[in-house]
Amino acid sequence: MKLTALHIDELILLCKKKDQKAQFEIYNRYCKAMYNVAFRIVKDQHYAEDVMQEGFLKAFTKIDSYKNEVAFGAWLKRIIVNYSIDFYKQQNKYFQEDLNTTLQKTEYTNEQHIEYIDFNDLKVQQILSTIQSLKENYRMVLTLFYIEGYDYDEISDILNISYSNCRTTLSRAKDNLRSKLMKL
Repeated sequence: MKLTALHIDELILLCKKKDQKAQFEIYNRYCKAMYNVAFRIVKDQHYAEDVMQEGFLKAFTKIDSYKNEVAFGAWLKRIIVNYSIDFYKQQNKYFQEDLNTTLQKTEYTNEQHIEYIDFNDLKVQQILSTIQSLKENYRMVLTLFYIEGYDYDEISDILNISYSNCRTTLSRAKDNLRSKLMKL
């Protein structure tokens, strides 16, 4: 039987036995999605390819720790996201703003006047490029929340910040994004 016809669970069992053809089949099934995940975080095509490949290597070396508690794609995505964030932070360690000091640096008021704007007229690419123009911590929480679909608890764990800091940063990121989109 061809590997392309096997269910993912059967491929995982083969990968646990160090079957390289099964690993290659899993790679082929998930590489595009995992590249997109890495690219949204590291913002560079070549780095995203490297991060994705390193993430797959890490996943295959730790495949024995996969216990079918979540879908394999979600497990792999978590590895890629964590590896991408670590890579991005390392590449930008001199320019990185500490996420934990966000609350201390910014004074925030809830009484901001928000104009009405029809966001339905905006194109997806405009919104994504505007997200990419935000500062790192805003871009990161928006990407993890809206694009990757993580909840507050998961984002807090991934970014190693408190739950309340996560909620505040996400709220500020939304406001910042909204104000930039109104200028388009």
